[in-house]
Amino acid sequence: MFDFFKSIFSYKKTYLQESNPMKKYLIIGLGNIGPEYAQTRHNIGFKILDALANIEDLSFNTVKLGDVTTYKIKGRTVLLLKPSTYMNLSGKAVQYWMQKENIPLENILVITDDINLDFGTIRVKTKGSNGGHNGLKDIQNVLNTTTYNRFRFGVGADFGKGRQVDYVLGKWNEEEREALKERLKQSTEVIKSFVLAGIERTMNTFNGS
Repeated sequence: MFDFFKSIFSYKKTYLQESNPMKKYLIIGLGNIGPEYAQTRHNIGFKILDALANIEDLSFNTVKLGDVTTYKIKGRTVLLLKPSTYMNLSGKAVQYWMQKENIPLENILVITDDINLDFGTIRVKTKGSNGGHNGLKDIQNVLNTTTYNRFRFGVGADFGKGRQVDYVLGKWNEEEREALKERLKQSTEVIKSFVLAGIERTMNTFNGS
């Protein structure tokens, strides 16, 4: 009896008003919280979600382990998540929201920066290594799998030996900022395609674009 009442009072409202797990999606943009990181290359995941929120007129709410917002698109319900755990502990937020909203692994998409791709290049994959990226490394460790969908956005590698951290935590230059306008719009289309058309078609359509 105690467990019954405990379950009632510990119930936490879900954000996605959808009972079918296969119609629920979790899109995670990786980044670091705080204004000092907002315009850095490492925060492209946040920036892409902000661009989509702006297009769809959505507002983020600060909740447990991140900022979230939701929207519906042709019968699917999407949760956008910007973890507040800092990059190195991203897996904790991803796992929490997957479990809270009962979202299957195949319906998550992690957006991250990639120094191994030229600036603005898009590459969507269903699995792979963490590539030395601390956010992906933590997600891999927490979920105990390398098979999850990820959207890598190229930030280039215009840095000298030993300067990688300074580069990814550095701000976009003027040329990049101008080019980002079109690249962000294209990136929001990647998210919509993932939800509506699936991962395979999204890879075929956008990889290398």
